[in-house]
Amino acid sequence: YHSNHLFDFTRDKPELIMVSIGLKAAAAALLTMGAASAWQQGLVHPPASFVSKNMKQSAIATAALYQPMQSSTALSMVATDPTVSSGGRGGFTATNSESRRVVPEDVRGRPVMKIVYVVLESQYQSSMTAAVKRINAGSDNMAVECVGYLLEELRNDDAYEQFQKDVADANVFIGSLIFVQELAEKVVDVVAPVRDQLDACIVFPSMPEVMRLNKIGSFTMKNLGQSKSIVADFMKKKKQEDGSSFEQGMLKLLRTLPKVLKFLPSDKAADARTFMMSFQYWLGGSPENLESLMLMVGQDYVGPVKESMVGKEKVVTEEPVLLPDQAIWHPVAPSIVFESNAKYFEWYEKEFCPDAGIDAKTAPTIGLILQKSHINTKDDTHYVSLISELESRGSKVVSIYSGGLDFSGPVEEYFYDASGKPVVDTVINLTGFALVGGPASQDHSKAASVMKKLNRPYMCAVPLVFQSFEEWQASELGLHPIQVALQVSLPEIDGAIEPIIYAGREGATGRSVPLADRVNLLADRSLKWANLSAKPNKDKNIAITIFSFPPDKGNVGTAAYLDVFDSIKAVLGQLKAEGYDIGDAPSTKEEIMMSILDDPEAKIASPELNVEYRMSTEEYYDLTPYATDLEENWGPAPGNLNSDGQNLVIYGKKFGNVFIGVQPSFGYEGDPMRLLFAKSASPHHGFAAYYTYLEKIFEADAVLHFGTHGSLEFMPGKQVGMSGTCYPDRLINSLPSAYLYAANNPSEATIAKRRSYSATVSYLTPPAENAGLYKGLKELKELIASYQDLRANEGRGPAIVNSIVSTAWTCNLDKDIDLPALETYDAKNDTAEKRDEIVGAVYAQIMQIESRLLPCGLHTVGVPPTAEEAVATLVNIAQLDRPEDEIEGLPRVIAAAVGRDINDIYRENNEGVLASVELNEKIVQASRNAVAALVNESTDSNGRVQEVKDIFSEMSGFFGKMTGAKKPWTKAIVDAGFPEIDEERIAPVMTYLEFCLKQIVADNELGGIMELLNGQFLMPAPGGDPIRNPDVLPTGRNMHALDPAAIPTTAAVEISEGVVEKLLEKLAAENDGEFPESIAFTLWGTDNIKTYGESLAQVLALVGVRPVADSLGRVNKVELIPLEELGRPRIDVVVSCSGVFRDLFINQMNLLDRGIKMAAEADEPLEQNFVRKHALQQAEEMNVSLRDAACRVFSNSAGSYSANVGLAIENGGWEDEAQLQEQFLTRKGFAFNADKPGMMEQQADLFKSALKTVDVTFQNLDSSEISITDVSHYYDSDPTKVVQGLRNDKKKPMSLMADTTTANAQVRTLSETVRLDARTKLLNPKFYEGMLSTGFEGVREIQKRLRNTMGWSATAGEVDNFVFEDANSVFIEDAEMQQRLLEQNPNAFRDMVTTFLEANGRGYWETSEENIERLQELYAEVEDKIEGV
Repeated sequence: YHSNHLFDFTRDKPELIMVSIGLKAAAAALLTMGAASAWQQGLVHPPASFVSKNMKQSAIATAALYQPMQSSTALSMVATDPTVSSGGRGGFTATNSESRRVVPEDVRGRPVMKIVYVVLESQYQSSMTAAVKRINAGSDNMAVECVGYLLEELRNDDAYEQFQKDVADANVFIGSLIFVQELAEKVVDVVAPVRDQLDACIVFPSMPEVMRLNKIGSFTMKNLGQSKSIVADFMKKKKQEDGSSFEQGMLKLLRTLPKVLKFLPSDKAADARTFMMSFQYWLGGSPENLESLMLMVGQDYVGPVKESMVGKEKVVTEEPVLLPDQAIWHPVAPSIVFESNAKYFEWYEKEFCPDAGIDAKTAPTIGLILQKSHINTKDDTHYVSLISELESRGSKVVSIYSGGLDFSGPVEEYFYDASGKPVVDTVINLTGFALVGGPASQDHSKAASVMKKLNRPYMCAVPLVFQSFEEWQASELGLHPIQVALQVSLPEIDGAIEPIIYAGREGATGRSVPLADRVNLLADRSLKWANLSAKPNKDKNIAITIFSFPPDKGNVGTAAYLDVFDSIKAVLGQLKAEGYDIGDAPSTKEEIMMSILDDPEAKIASPELNVEYRMSTEEYYDLTPYATDLEENWGPAPGNLNSDGQNLVIYGKKFGNVFIGVQPSFGYEGDPMRLLFAKSASPHHGFAAYYTYLEKIFEADAVLHFGTHGSLEFMPGKQVGMSGTCYPDRLINSLPSAYLYAANNPSEATIAKRRSYSATVSYLTPPAENAGLYKGLKELKELIASYQDLRANEGRGPAIVNSIVSTAWTCNLDKDIDLPALETYDAKNDTAEKRDEIVGAVYAQIMQIESRLLPCGLHTVGVPPTAEEAVATLVNIAQLDRPEDEIEGLPRVIAAAVGRDINDIYRENNEGVLASVELNEKIVQASRNAVAALVNESTDSNGRVQEVKDIFSEMSGFFGKMTGAKKPWTKAIVDAGFPEIDEERIAPVMTYLEFCLKQIVADNELGGIMELLNGQFLMPAPGGDPIRNPDVLPTGRNMHALDPAAIPTTAAVEISEGVVEKLLEKLAAENDGEFPESIAFTLWGTDNIKTYGESLAQVLALVGVRPVADSLGRVNKVELIPLEELGRPRIDVVVSCSGVFRDLFINQMNLLDRGIKMAAEADEPLEQNFVRKHALQQAEEMNVSLRDAACRVFSNSAGSYSANVGLAIENGGWEDEAQLQEQFLTRKGFAFNADKPGMMEQQADLFKSALKTVDVTFQNLDSSEISITDVSHYYDSDPTKVVQGLRNDKKKPMSLMADTTTANAQVRTLSETVRLDARTKLLNPKFYEGMLSTGFEGVREIQKRLRNTMGWSATAGEVDNFVFEDANSVFIEDAEMQQRLLEQNPNAFRDMVTTFLEANGRGYWETSEENIERLQELYAEVEDKIEGV
């Protein structure tokens, strides 16, 4: 331990360095003390008074077994009072420290020692109070005054002020687990100034700056964390060879050190020993242990007590009492714990199960993972409650705990029998922490491999830590953000599912209390998952749920980039192969589709879908316990949605034991009034009836939600930590849910996991290919090629330039580049340089179009990409530099072969320098050829890659050197015109591409679905953009987001600074060198996951604030960049966060808010600080404080999503633009305030006031797969016209988009981006023919993009007339195309015709009378066809 200078004793005692116990192990040991444990006095588990064996029902038998415990454990106690908050300025923790203050009633002449303690959780409250009372009643040497604070309480100004007063006259300060950065700083601010006057300052594992406060005699930790510290080494996320054995060793050291130190003669050793003993007592957690701690510290270190003890004999304190480090525990076992699996089962199966009426041979077994501290302190009511619920349902239970925070050891030890066969059917982790390492440092890959070996569903339930039960119940946000980060996000990375809150903390006593309805739900759901591995496949009922959005027959089976019916065909085939009963299910995609779309009972081509079941209102009310709650929004059932007037109808079709059903829609899509509501309405009766049918009539064993995405997870309720009144919880109830989700959408997949308890299975999005060129654009490229050959020819050269200019005008490129006037220009009269400039600008523009990435067609589950498709993906992966892996992008290495820097080439290419445009094109081609050569090595005769050849093997390298032969990809680059390419320098990127190719073709989508339906553990994987992060591949795994505390990363901050520089350059150039004063920004959840927080970092960069990582590598602090360093004014921002961003990154919203307020409060000149300038104006106008006026971070209310602008436009349910703008302001006007972090506050006036000053609106595009016309989200959150309406001068703000989809990041105007999107998708034959090849779904995909293009007209007015005109000529004027669309999906084609007519009617498209008449006639014709006339 010599290198770990953890404790600063003296240099002349090297033997004492052995005291430097690893901080990680200490934190681990301490954190096992658990969430909300409290000592319950007199709670002794009596031996079970077993009941007679003839009881049949395990429920009755189990209740009798637990009866003797009822009075002492308060087993049935559940808090139900709604909270009355004590006004912590909107914080989550509204408890009062006065409930933890103990003052001696009778001092009896004894010296009084005052102790102040601060803890993360409330588990010490009862124990400290009891210990102090025991000393005050029984000690002759001292009396104790004591007061405790929960860390979160220090956000409250009154509590913080009282804390300062208490510390000022304290003798001893104790702190533990102070791991929240901004609160750690508050503790240091108060304690550091008085540290020297304190008799002792004892801090157990916390942030390093708090640990440095430690002082017991001569023992300190003042150098902790100063150098490359043990904190960084132990607690940062590092791959450890074997973290668990290391941690166990440290725990042993912690136990034995005090005994060793006892024999060392030095006073300093005695002080160090006191610290170690204190820690052990603290870990013990009981009143006896804490009494010993206080007596020991008081008599040895507290002045008045020491003085009064002169001549008296010191009290000899008891040794700490500790349980074994790992064991099996059961509440009614005769011995406290079992250290072997065999002994436990001998007692459990032979004695307990027969008496409990449990059939030990056939019963399912649930494995529980517990926190040891709750057993130490007997605060186990919540555990007892769940165990008894499971046993009353006839299930067996094995409950294990660990002394450290690595639970993998006990899992391996106790969840298998002697032959190595798993003994559990489902595992529930009740600690809420990651399986290995808890909140300090996790080893996710170890955790996932341990769970995969066990191969059972793994649930991670959450006990409330920072909130009392009442506070959680009253909170719209639900679970506290710090707990979401530690106890929801981190376990998800291990592969855990279902973060159900099952226990609360009683406000007054801090005791753990089971939440009865949640415990019941947890028991039901765990047994349903267990049932999936026990029940024979032939008997299982599976409900496949598909979506229809917007609700219309032409949209049945919507899912992002998924060929839904073809994929269902593949899933049915797999189900059949594995023995599931699929009855007479059709074998073709078309027949499956028609069986669901058409009702054979109805007239031909009815608008009605196939009805599988009609549910009477009587049955509905009988089976749906919350049905009457829906009447407030929808009136009595059946209503008019999914109803025939008498009954509620369930659409879909049953084949054997498989039901394919259509999930109903939200129901308010076409209702302008409902769209305006600030908070979303409850589900309608038809929606509730659908899930009632699945669970109680069809009796589904599992639901498979098919594709991205439905409405279930977006129904109203808490953000995270559902209660029994949240609609996603009510609807899914006890049904296990598997959810097929696009791999590039981890944010919404995470919402599905947390709010609808779904295990996700990722699917691949179609490979992105270059958009290519067509018609006039293709002709332009050919003309440019001719010009390159003939530019020196004075006769032909200028003539070609004239043709280029004329064709560019025809293609509407004049909107994007500065073209000379068509009527007057003649290239003959121009200089050669000027001609090159014009051609270079046109060339750069068409290359931008040609090289834009375009997902082609739709994906079918279980079909890996072809070799050609793999090349397209790999080319995109190859272009990025990956400095963290020391990999240079292929274009960079190729550019270096001709002595150029790729960044310079990109810059000149964007400026239209002809030579650089040509060179860039040549490099792109060389990269593509090199990647094709790599893939070609592994391609089979069918053009697919089944198995990747190891082309970097030692053998091939050896032969290569022998023969001097170049690798095929090197040869491809040489042949493309780069003879100087350095083969060694491209080796790292090519090796990486080979690895990526293996990932691309390793498909497990069908396998992943089946693993869940068969009750197995599905391996976790990150979601995101496979091009930026190939770890997203292979698909078919349980997708998770990232650790929210990890963003923005250093790399993201660097990239964002570059984008902000480009943005401000562009704006200053267009505004006479003036910077904008305020920019409106949109933040998205998925984008920030994919880019590790780039857009978040852009906001901070504009304000001139820098994110700072703490000593554990977590980003939870910001600092102002001085104006001198910034070199420009601070730009004001108005940040609109998507509902998904709010759910996933509320801690980052806190960071933003703190940073912006820091800028507003900086005393700087107003012309250099626009944040302060505007906040001061608003404070005066609105009569509020500067801090409140500086709120700039807005979103929806908790549990609501989107501005509903997209819904209105997609469904035509809007009167005018004013309605859309009002929706945006009403629904997005909820402010986040770091001073009141427990709520989203309606602040529409402040939102309007902030938007009024906006000069520019800004969004980010970060992925080639989802662009601005692919989804409605981007325009749904676009405030361009909203700002125009609010500004005093009614001037429309400039709208910009940053495009970081390629290594050549650019900032474009919104209208440029819309044109680029239209040219590469809607108007591009490669795109629309690719879509039409998939049939029914393809027509819908084309129509969706047309409708979304019109959305931009409505919210920003940035769509050129030619886009609609050209689309009309492609899809409507062409009679053959018209016919194809009509036949493949008449409903979607009718929507397309409607969209054109609506665009014209609303003034977004000017066209000829002839075009409008044709569209009106077509509409009537399509209507007749649909009606069957």
